Parts: sequence; structure tokens; C-alpha cells
Amino acid sequence: MSRLPFYVIVGLLLVAGIATSVHRHLQFEIPWVPGEQRQVWEIEAVINFNAQNAPVQVDLALPSHQNGFRVLTENTASSGYGLAYKADELGRQAQWTTRDAAGSQQLYYSVQMLVSPDARPPIQTPPGLASTTPWESPYDSAASQLIDRAWARSANNATFTRELILDVNGERQGESARLLLTQETPSALIVRLLNQAGVQAREVNGLMLEDGRRRQALSSWIQVFDESVNQWWLFNPITGEQGQPDNLLLWETGGRAVLEVQGGTNSRVSFSMLTHHQPASAAVRNHYSEDTLLNFSIHSLPLEEQALFQTILLIPIGALVVVFLRVLVGIKTSGTFMPVLIALAFIQTTLPTGLIGFLLIVAVGLIIRNYLSYLNLLLVARVSAVIITVIAIISIFTVLAYRMGLSAGLTVTFFPMIILAWTIERMSILWEEEGPKQVVIQGGGSLLTAVLAYLAMNNPWVRHITFNFLGVQLILMALILLLGNYTGYRLLELRRFKPITDDEKPL
Repeated sequence: MSRLPFYVIVGLLLVAGIATSVHRHLQFEIPWVPGEQRQVWEIEAVINFNAQNAPVQVDLALPSHQNGFRVLTENTASSGYGLAYKADELGRQAQWTTRDAAGSQQLYYSVQMLVSPDARPPIQTPPGLASTTPWESPYDSAASQLIDRAWARSANNATFTRELILDVNGERQGESARLLLTQETPSALIVRLLNQAGVQAREVNGLMLEDGRRRQALSSWIQVFDESVNQWWLFNPITGEQGQPDNLLLWETGGRAVLEVQGGTNSRVSFSMLTHHQPASAAVRNHYSEDTLLNFSIHSLPLEEQALFQTILLIPIGALVVVFLRVLVGIKTSGTFMPVLIALAFIQTTLPTGLIGFLLIVAVGLIIRNYLSYLNLLLVARVSAVIITVIAIISIFTVLAYRMGLSAGLTVTFFPMIILAWTIERMSILWEEEGPKQVVIQGGGSLLTAVLAYLAMNNPWVRHITFNFLGVQLILMALILLLGNYTGYRLLELRRFKPITDDEKPL
């Protein structure tokens, strides 16, 4: 039969496993190695105002995912207020409401922003041109003069904006600019002139991030839409520099007020910020669990089930080790995948405690099983008796360890009792049929395989990869299928040919 379908299946498994793993790494920023650190900014906004003994509604603009930053978590503190989050095409808002408030009021909002170079803002539809209020004389002539002068020295919307900013705030500031600045703030004036010239522009607010700063205010920036690339460009309204600084967090990008208070006076908002580093796996944990088709993740489960699957997903690693050692190396084991289950027990007990416990339980179990063989019991009854014996042995060892103050001995209860019982039964039969040598060979092979499987499964990098990238399971499946297709000599079988090489005489 053609082996082509087999290799096609293996190839598809490899491609699917690698593609899904790479996608999770690039799209969801899940690190390849454990212990990687990410920078996180914690920002707190404090809203202060005086309530007028009437219903109050407070609307605060909130930051969203954007270039260089991703929202991790957000919290509020607002005793006695109702809270709702709203989102539309202009951005996100938090809205506090109460039926009655009087005197000085304080509301708190805090957010954690992950520094993420690959983060991108959601696709935004550019708004239409804002309707501009006609200038009165003589301001209309000054506005037209500024627009015509900057337009003549520009090639596109970006350069036009830069030239206009320099004419308004730079060294080229003339009488026309100074006249118009008596009517508008610099940022609002530039946006109004851009809209008057047919350029889509809006004023946005950003926060300059500096570690340990308190009571900071937002600064004004200008966004201009470039239709040729369908993208918003950011400009500094003072210097005309284009681009977003690395430490600038855009807080409000819809062109509306950052803070609106109804039923209060003297409202203001100030910001404090701190930065710290934390493990990448914790920093992007909420991003892991986003419910999308391509983000099929264990992290969407409750924590109890996550802890369970963290161990279950290690079993294919142990299975790969067993297949490799049995198929390619030729190590004999007592039972096919008994070493994998013993390795899982070693993970719970630690390797030294597990080895001592395993040897003691099997040794005592073989002695008792040897006595049971003289009773000529049926197989089911004999195995059941061995199971009860194993339970009794584990119980006795656990109590003795507790009485002696050896807390490590308490973990022998993690051994799979049914598997140990069958192991003792198989070794006992093997002893009777083929002698103690085969018992030592298969028992030693099982123990060696379990130790190697434990070392592979308990590796921090392996635990991280198997838990966070489910596509690795497909890769392991492909590798096991390839090993299962091997029909050559095992390494330990090659020693059969040693006499041939010894008999050869050099010419």
C-alpha cells in the first residue's frame, strides 16, 4: 500500500500544530519561554468636583487598545454611585450616576496598560468633516492667509499640517496667527483651520508616562487622517513633529471632552502613574482567554480545571519518551505506559521520594504476592487482593512517615494504586516464568523510563509550552506517528552483531 496518505496526515498535523502555535505567539503575545518579563503601567485617574445637592452624572473618557499599549485590567472606586461602561465609534467611556449628592466628591478609576509593541488600535472609520463656524471679520482674512501660505508649502495632508503648526506656534508665527490665538487655543485653532481647508482632523488628549509622577494633566495632540493610506497621523501641536512618542498614552481619541459632569461644579481630573515589570504569562493572562475561534485556550476554563489540564497535557510528552525508548532504543518496560503514570506520581512526590516509595512498595508487594501464589486463587481475586495489599502498604508507609516527622513520605499517596497492583502482578508472573533476571531488566527499564519521562515532563520550558500552546499536541502526535512507522533495528539489538565484528580479521 502507498504510504503517501500517512505522510500527508503527518505533514498536516505538523503544519497545523506549528501554525496555531506561531499564531498564538504573534497574535496574543504568549512568550515561548517561561519567566519573560513585560512592562506594565498602572495609572490612576482621580475626579474631583462639588455636587450641588442634585442628581449627578459623570462621564470620563477611557483609553483603549492602541499603538504600543494594550488594556489589561481596570477598576473603579465610587461609593454610592452607579457605574456603566459605554463604547461607540468615538471610543470608550465610564459613566457614574447617583440620584443625590452634595459637597466635595471624589471618584477613582485605575487601569493597567501593558507595553506591547505589536498592539494596534481597532479599525476606526474616519468621521466626516466637522462643520466650522464662519470667522468674523477680520479673523476670516487671517485664517485664509494662514491656510493659503501653509498649503503652498506642502505636498499632502501631513506636510500641510506640519507647516500650519509651525506658522501658528513656531518661529514663523505672524500677526495673523497671533490674532486668531486670541479666539482659540493653539490646538483647537489648528484643528479648525485644517477642517476649514478640507482636511479631516481632530484634537485628542494624551498622557505622558513618567514613573512615579502624581497629579498630572492630559496634553493636547492633533490627529490628521491620510486618505492615501487610510490612517490617522499624530502631530505635536507645539513642535509639529509627526508620530507618537513611546511614552505617550492616548487617553481620548474621539475628539470629545475627557470629563463631563452634570450636577456639579469645579470638576477636574488628575492622573498618577507607576510602572513595574511582571511575568509575561501573568501580564497577558486576560488576553489568553479571549473567546475566538483561533484562540482555543485552556485559560478560558475555571482555575481548578486549568490546574488539572496543566498536568494532563504533560502526558503526551511522557508518551513520546516511552515510544522513543521502546521503539528506537529497545528498553523493555513492565506495561506499555505504566512509566508515564509513575512519572506523573514523581511530579507530585519529587524524584527522590518517589523512587524510594516506588521501590519499597513494589518490593513489599512482591513478597506478599509470592505468598498469595501458594493459595491458588483465581486471577480476579488475586489481583484484588494485591490492590488491597498495595493500599495497606501505602497507608502504613504514610503513617510511619508522619510519626517520624518525614513530611515528604506523605506524598506516596499520589502513586496510582491500580497500576502498582498490576505491576506487582506482572513482575511476580514474570519471576515465576522467566526468572529474576527478566524482572530486574523490565523493572529497571520501567524505572529508567519513568525517570526520563519525569525529567522531560517536569521541565519548566516543557510545562510552559504544552500548557500555553495546544498546537504542540498535534506536533507530538505527528512525531509519535513517525516513530510508530519505524521498522528497523533497535539500538540495544545491535549488540547481537558484535560477535561478527569480533570475528573479522584485518587483511
